[in-house]
Formats: sequence, structure tokens, C-alpha cells
Amino acid sequence: MNAVTKKETQTQADLRINAKWIVPIESSSKQADQTLSNHVLIDHCILIKDGLILAIEKQTDCQISAIETLDLGQQVLMPGWVNAHGHAAMSLFRGLADDLPLMTWLQEHIWPAESQHVDKSFVKEGTELAIAEMIQSGTTTFADMYFYPQQSAEAALKAGMRAVCFTPVLDFPTNYAQNADEYIRKAVECNDRFNSHPLNQHPINKHRLIQIGFGPHAPYTVSDEPLKEITILADQLDMPVQIHLHETAFEVSESLEKFNKRPIQRLADLGFLTERISCVHMTQIDDSDIALLKKIGASIVHCPESNLKLASGFCPISKLSEAGIPLAIGTDGAASNNDLDMFSETKTAALLAKGVSQDVSSLPAIEALTMATLGGARALGLDEVTGSLKPGKAADIQAINFNTLSSQPVFDPISHLVYCAKSTQVSYVWVNGQCLLNEGKLTTLNEEKLISQAKVWASKIQAPIK
Repeated sequence: MNAVTKKETQTQADLRINAKWIVPIESSSKQADQTLSNHVLIDHCILIKDGLILAIEKQTDCQISAIETLDLGQQVLMPGWVNAHGHAAMSLFRGLADDLPLMTWLQEHIWPAESQHVDKSFVKEGTELAIAEMIQSGTTTFADMYFYPQQSAEAALKAGMRAVCFTPVLDFPTNYAQNADEYIRKAVECNDRFNSHPLNQHPINKHRLIQIGFGPHAPYTVSDEPLKEITILADQLDMPVQIHLHETAFEVSESLEKFNKRPIQRLADLGFLTERISCVHMTQIDDSDIALLKKIGASIVHCPESNLKLASGFCPISKLSEAGIPLAIGTDGAASNNDLDMFSETKTAALLAKGVSQDVSSLPAIEALTMATLGGARALGLDEVTGSLKPGKAADIQAINFNTLSSQPVFDPISHLVYCAKSTQVSYVWVNGQCLLNEGKLTTLNEEKLISQAKVWASKIQAPIK
């Protein structure tokens, strides 16, 4: 049992969390001499005040009192996962169309299903389902690229989850908008709404939960003029941008045929590629693409399990890491993964990097963890806010229980977190200091209600598409 004690006197910290191991990802010089392999703090505590990390101290030396203390024993505290790419509401399409090539999957199954079913209610309830799954598996921040972003953002706010909602932009009509101009206008309106949303405020403004961005779908679905307009508006409004890029061989060959240049070169020539862009998938890249990325500073979001399942190819993570390209990890949507489990995704990324490079030293465990936390925060422009455990940053934290059969013995907590730990071992999750998962139980969402809602949608979606 976890021991919880309370003090009635006014104290500095709201909450003190004691744990056997803390993996901060970023360590201060004060902590450096207290580490195991320079990455793990042993028998330390985290103190939280007003949703921020106040201090990280050795338990026996800590002089800061707290209103509440939580003793976690043989558990690990680390930053919550940053799931840097996904389509949250598509959780309601989980398992709808599997074992198909990307374009067949999209054109013959997913896009028709979206045309039939996607509306505000679908997005709200599908996003709630996804958020619950992510919280249970230790994710504290997620990037979403889907229609009706206002509903996604509202669902995240209500659940207490941090999110970057990228409004899709396409040249063709959907249930959400008729053309690129309308998609872009709706993105700007959504950004204005959430910049001033009363529930999206924090004493330190940069720690607000919701950001809105532009999400041009891909080079083959968005023409030059909208891409140019997005570039201008993103700079003016300081909005992040995310795009699917170099996902398949077909995309690259089509671009060469149509524009006589590779997709990434086309985007660079348009002035679209900047440091604020996160490029998703990037399975079909060569040395010229890597050189261009290094020059520009754009981030790459690696989605290994979705890429494997759709047979899209392999992102050369080792080469990208050697070149110093900023790297992150995302699950993609549950319609093409089919889960939102960042433990599984991070392990797959680490193993795949070794197999592709044929080098066992590729993407060691600590680098994989960094990609899945601080790397994701950097890709989304949130690295000053989240992604590591550091005083002044948001208290976005997960606790993983190592007191299990499958985690014994513990020689190296870093190795265990990547190669051994499972999402079912997550015991607590905090975002901005608010506890969203308490001893494995959701605190802001009703699990039974979400399961019931999903079953209703399943009965609708199984009906023939008209």
C-alpha cells in the first residue's frame, strides 16, 4: 500500500512524491553526482507547487515541507510520454480495415468511413476514448491531427490533458471544410478561441494545456498556394505545423513525376520547411533529404509500428541521429497501429533502429526515452514546458511500478523502461500537477461510459457505407 500523510500547516509544496528511482531526462549539475549511469536519481523526491516542479531533492536531505506526501516505494518517476503524432478520434475506427496498403486503406476504406460518420460528436467521443487510453499508458501530451479540432481540444481540456491540435488542411472537401481556404480559416479561428479560453489559462502562460497548429495533410493532398499561406500565418501567429512527409515510395515517385523534385525539396523551395515544422513518418529518405533537414532544423516524428503495419518502409533513425536531426516518436492513429501505447512504440523504435542499421548500439535505451519525451516536446515547440523533470517545468509525470514479476530483478531502470516495462505498470499520471490516474484508475474520465460509447459507434460504423 502507498502511504499518504498530510500536514495541516501552510507549507511550500503542494505535493511531495518519493520514489526509488527518478529518470529526469534532463539532469541539473546538482543532481549529476547522485545518478546511476548519469541518468537515474536514486531515493529522491519530486516537489510540486501550483502545477509546476518546485524541486527534485534527495529524500534524506529534503528540507521542503509539503501539504501531502506520496510514498511510491519501488516505482520509477519519469516525464509523461509525449505522443508526437496521432489522429485521436480515429480510435473509433480501430481494426476497421487492416492488412492493406496505405493508399488502398485510405481511399477505399478510411476516407469513405470518415465521409459517412465523422462529425462533432464522433470527434468528441473518439478523442475521449483515445485520451483515456493514453492516460492509462503514461502519456501526458499528445499531438492530434484531425477534423473538428475544437472538439478534440475541449475533450483534452475537460480531461486535464496537454495537447497540440493540428487542424487538417486539404485541397478537397470533407465533412469539415470545402477547400484549403476554409480549412486554414477554421485553424486560425480555433487558435484565437483557445488562446483566450478561460480553462486554458495558467499563472505562467506557456504552461497552458492546449495549443492549436496547422496540419497540412501531405504534399500530395495540398497544393503550393495553401502551403505558402500556412507558412506566413504560422510565423505571424506563432503556430506549430505538422505534415505527413515521405511516407511511401509512391509519394516520392509521384512528386518526381509531377514536380521534377522530391517532396521535401519542393517544400523547401516553397519556404515551407522551417524549425517549427514536424515531419511525420519520413520512411523514404536519402542522403540529400537528410542534408536538407539538417540545414533547416525541422523535426522528424517516427511512427514505427504504423509504418511497419502499412509496410510503408523504415525511417533511418540511426543516420538521422548521427546527423543531429531532432527526433520524436508518435503512435499515429489507432486505425493504423492499432493502439496508442508509447511503451510499445518506444521499444519498437529502439529495436527497429538496430535491425535497420545492423548495429546493436543504434538508439540505446536512454536515447529512445529521450525521443519519446523531450524529443516530442521539442518537435511540438513545448520543450520549455514539458518533456523532462526539471524545476520550473510543468509537473507532467508518470509513475511506473517495478514491483512486478516481469520487472525483477532491476539492474538498470533505463533498460527496463524501454525493453521490459508495460503500460499496465503505470500507476499514477499527473499533468500540470493534477492527478489524472490514481493507482491505475482514471480520475477525470469514466471508463465504463467510454466503453459504452465506443460500442454504440461500432454498431453504427459496421453498417454498410452508403
